[in-house]
Amino acid sequence: MEKIFVVLCGLLVLYGCTKPQEESTFRRSVCVTEPLPAGVSSRKTYTGIVEEADGISLGFKTPGQLKRIAVKEGDFVRGGQLLAELDDADYKLGVEALQIQYDQLQAEVERARRLFEKKSMSANDFEKASAGLRQLAVQLEVNKNKLSYTKLYAPVSGYVQSVNFSPAEMVDAGTSVFNLLDVSGMEVVVDIPASLYSRASDFNGFAGRVPGTGENEWFPLKFLSIVPKADSNQLYRMRLGVPAERVKALTSGMNMEVTVDIKGKEDGVPVFELPLSALFRDSGGDACVWVLEADSTVVKRPVTIDPAHSVASVMVTSGLEGGEKIVRAGVNVLSDGEKVKVIAEPTETNVGGLL
Repeated sequence: MEKIFVVLCGLLVLYGCTKPQEESTFRRSVCVTEPLPAGVSSRKTYTGIVEEADGISLGFKTPGQLKRIAVKEGDFVRGGQLLAELDDADYKLGVEALQIQYDQLQAEVERARRLFEKKSMSANDFEKASAGLRQLAVQLEVNKNKLSYTKLYAPVSGYVQSVNFSPAEMVDAGTSVFNLLDVSGMEVVVDIPASLYSRASDFNGFAGRVPGTGENEWFPLKFLSIVPKADSNQLYRMRLGVPAERVKALTSGMNMEVTVDIKGKEDGVPVFELPLSALFRDSGGDACVWVLEADSTVVKRPVTIDPAHSVASVMVTSGLEGGEKIVRAGVNVLSDGEKVKVIAEPTETNVGGLL
């Protein structure tokens, strides 16, 4: 019995000595992830804001005193509708005075023509008289234009957003009297993340609907532009055009659900998405990842990536088959064949791994 006890004690001592040696073979702890398929057709849904195609600031082309304002804020006006007019009394007098001078000079030129035809006037004198008449005609036309500029008309149909002056006030030429919302065209503005911006070349269609409407209320949207610069939230502004037949049902500032269809790769080659932190460059500058083997060692795997990756993820176009365990943190301190220990991910009910 005493011999059995001694043997058991020896085994316990041996186990206690060998276990730390096993654990010491794991030099580093790592987190791993699996490549996500990214080369299939997909649809993303976002919330956008409806905006007018253009906001127009309207002012008179000549200075004067406001005589009448024909509209008020919020009014819908049609293209060509009168918005306001200036006191035109002085402009009318200017046109009248020049018209009298023009008529008088025109009569004198007509007499000079008859004298020139009878060779009683030199060609030079006749040309001077004719030039004077043409010059006065230009001045008369300018004053007639100024008279017409005392009336301000809507260039397009839209809503009066603001009226900046009151009757009897003086306004300078070009000063904004009205702000008009051009509703002849409407746009939807959508802020998209960098991961979607990186796949802009794969966009295959857009659709929108007013929130709360039925599934049959989706209508196509037309791609207009993407601002190639992220804002402070790493979002890119995309603008989509609304069909003309849908414009009347929308108002500026309205929310809209927007879907973005993304086409898959047509060549059948699988494409995977990985966190950008899983990527590293070897000594030759090639893109690589660490693949976790069954014996807990890591092996360097060269991969080909899409150069248009986002700030958070990268598209791997070759080098992966799917199903591999890829190291996603601490990749720059590992070496080929190194044995590692995988850190278990906390479950959804164990946030932060506290339990």
